[in-house]
Amino acid sequence: MDEKVKGNLVIIGGAEDKEGECIILKKLVELAGGRDGNLVILTAATEEPKATGDQYTSIFSRLGIEDINVVDIQTREDANNKKNVELIEKATCIFFTGGDQLRITSIMGGTLAERMLQKVYERGVVIAGTSAGASVMSETMITAGNDDDAPKKCTLKMAPGLGLLKDVVIDQHFAQRGRIGRLLTAIAQNPHVLGIGIDEDTAIVVKPDSTFEVIGSHAVTIIDGMSSDFSNVSELKPDEILAFTNITMHLLPSGFQYNIKSRVPITRR
Repeated sequence: MDEKVKGNLVIIGGAEDKEGECIILKKLVELAGGRDGNLVILTAATEEPKATGDQYTSIFSRLGIEDINVVDIQTREDANNKKNVELIEKATCIFFTGGDQLRITSIMGGTLAERMLQKVYERGVVIAGTSAGASVMSETMITAGNDDDAPKKCTLKMAPGLGLLKDVVIDQHFAQRGRIGRLLTAIAQNPHVLGIGIDEDTAIVVKPDSTFEVIGSHAVTIIDGMSSDFSNVSELKPDEILAFTNITMHLLPSGFQYNIKSRVPITRR
């Protein structure tokens, strides 16, 4: 299947502004339907679900959404709870908080809640996530790797994500934590996959036509390895520095757009 995107996604690089202009969270409120929206906050990624849920409930209430439900999924039993599944089904927007992306997939994978999430996404419900909640959007996600270091062949750990975004891998806190090396390594391992590194207080708003717009105060880095003609990736000598040639890179600040399907940036006029 050629489709990269089926629904609407807001993928946030973490540390989004929660007290000032709140550009990203205001956009999320708008897409959720404003005062008529029904927002579900999913706290599966965090080990502090009450504090995190309370924080985002307060923020989104201040920004204008009245109908907010925190769905605290900490076990697979929670993820198969019919009440939780019904809340996901009724939402106009589902927001994944930060934390640990492996918690999301290991707790929710294959459950009623995960299946319902896929259904409402295909129906057009907005799915959003910040930090760990951003990484989990793709089919394969980065779970660990060396920050702020030269890329090496086999220093990366990856795992299956929720698969909402096809043929893409997301990295977050990108410039702030020096993660370009680990995203390059991820793309070198499979040049067919598009790498998207999202800075803090920055997001991509992805539409069903496979285009996204950058919003927020920093930038998004695109790494496209489809045109590459050489890499030295192998399990032999895993600590060697990565070689990866003739790749394409784009740096897109707020207002710029990108077509995931054609892999072409759309510059702001």
